[in-house]
Amino acid sequence: MAAKSKSKGPSLLSCFGYPLSIFFIVINEFCERFSYYGMRAVLVLYFKYFLRWDDNLSTAIYHTFVALCYLTPILGALIADSWLGKFKTIISLSIVYTIGQAVMAVSSINDMTDQNRDGSPDNIAVHVALSITGLILIALGTGGIKPCVSAFGGDQFEDHQFAIKNRFRHRSKEYPKREHWLDWASEKYDKRLIAQTKMVLKVLFLYIPLPMFWALFDQQGALQIQPDQMQTVNPILIVIMVPVVDAVIYPLIQKCKINFTPLRKMTVGMFLAGLAFIAAALLQVQIDKTLPVFPAAGQSQIKIINLGNSNADVTFLPDLQNVTVPPMGSTGYTMFETSQLKSVIINFGSENRSEIIDSTSSNTHTVTIKNAATGIVSSLQSDNFTSKPEEGKNLVRFVNNLPQTINITMGDTHFGMLEETSISNYSPFSGGRTDDIVITTGSTNCTTTSEALGYGGAFTIIINQCSDGVTQLRYIEDIQPNTVHMAWQIPQYFILTCAEVVFSVTGLEFSYSQAPSNMKSVLQAGWLLTVAVGNIIVLIVAGASKLSEQWAEYVLFAALLFAVCIIFSVMAYFYTYIDPNEVEAQLDEEEKKKQIKQDLNSYEKESEAVSQM
Repeated sequence: MAAKSKSKGPSLLSCFGYPLSIFFIVINEFCERFSYYGMRAVLVLYFKYFLRWDDNLSTAIYHTFVALCYLTPILGALIADSWLGKFKTIISLSIVYTIGQAVMAVSSINDMTDQNRDGSPDNIAVHVALSITGLILIALGTGGIKPCVSAFGGDQFEDHQFAIKNRFRHRSKEYPKREHWLDWASEKYDKRLIAQTKMVLKVLFLYIPLPMFWALFDQQGALQIQPDQMQTVNPILIVIMVPVVDAVIYPLIQKCKINFTPLRKMTVGMFLAGLAFIAAALLQVQIDKTLPVFPAAGQSQIKIINLGNSNADVTFLPDLQNVTVPPMGSTGYTMFETSQLKSVIINFGSENRSEIIDSTSSNTHTVTIKNAATGIVSSLQSDNFTSKPEEGKNLVRFVNNLPQTINITMGDTHFGMLEETSISNYSPFSGGRTDDIVITTGSTNCTTTSEALGYGGAFTIIINQCSDGVTQLRYIEDIQPNTVHMAWQIPQYFILTCAEVVFSVTGLEFSYSQAPSNMKSVLQAGWLLTVAVGNIIVLIVAGASKLSEQWAEYVLFAALLFAVCIIFSVMAYFYTYIDPNEVEAQLDEEEKKKQIKQDLNSYEKESEAVSQM
């Protein structure tokens, strides 16, 4: 239908200068993208918190899925261009896509295998199998229709509706007659097919450096710095920036007499993506400054809390390091080699007491000390945390500085009975909120409200008084809460969105404009293949990299993209734009002349034969 409309026949119905059918295609594509990105945005969270996979496996499966989504366009292109056609391919694979989303939704229903109704699936293997099946079907569906939608949309336009035909200022006006290795196939295949294959291969060669862009871009789904909801910034900015860039930025550049060709736009997009990762690295450096230092292998750390009313001298053995802790004061976590931290000697004046440190089960410890009426009292607690709390939650524990045993409840969490100087275990609480604290001592109840503790910290709350309804608490910050606001990620998302607009949108346009009429889906599939290879690069680099710092990995990817950007700019400089319609029109003319010549020769032979008779 599209091919005919460009050459002859009645004009298609149009609206606002666009073919009416385009609006149906756009709505369909909007729904498909909403389905895909909505599912992908929570995919890593689903792997981690429902299927209980660790971070490395979740990230690996995520990138494998994305890579598969961009490998299957090759299958979709072959089906569309050589068998069903674009429309039937879109319809057929959309059904597969829908089934995949349904299977994925069913896999997340925990009640399906939750026989004991405890809120967790009893047979996780069933959910894993359904999830993998659903993801494969989704990859076949979304990948299969990707190369067809853009090409099918382009087919709806007539010649006078193409702005792209006037955008190239340095394209070749003649069909290039250079020798090519494909010319060796001229004895077996016709000239048209060889010429069309040359056009496709010429563009595919230009695509070789492009996967590095997608290696950076697609990490926004798996390597987020803070909460996963930040991923919604990208689609919102896309909706805003596409019309702004097309209606404002590009016309301004054109008025400046700058020939901003598609390949130059793509080069700028790659450069902007690298800048976005540099911005991410700078932000990560600031976040790392707020992170606590946890002991490595062969190391231990210890905190001392003085609950008494006089100075305490503490000596660490066998290191012999000494520290004085003021009354109602505490130290930070002090790092030691495990071999140099076997015990501590506590001195209050002439009294002393020793506490043995056992680092076999934990390498992070807290010791509470107090000069009570009966002598020195101390308690040792293994802290048992090895990382900063995730998802903005806080860790809270209590220390009893009362002479009697108490019972503590905070919110809905019961901490149990604590004797004098005893330390409870940490319990997680949602960040940014306050909770009621209830302390029970015999027949006395004390109720108070906790402070708002921020996000991502760990706190020790010392109970110093509970009598006559009066409660005195003291808060010690064990791990500093998050101080870098999530909004600082917006600049890097803005830069990355600008990169996507000038790179991805232009790349799809370029692929369509440089493809012959019967290979447009194939070239679209080639473009999408670069996305698959980019995700494979992430898996390879992440697996081979020995970098322990996240910011260093961001800088590594940015440096690789800058290097590839230079290579691509050189390749783009030597690229000659073509108009496939002109090439095919020239081939049509040559075939027409050849046919006329053959008909003339045949007529002459028939005339000669008749005259001889």
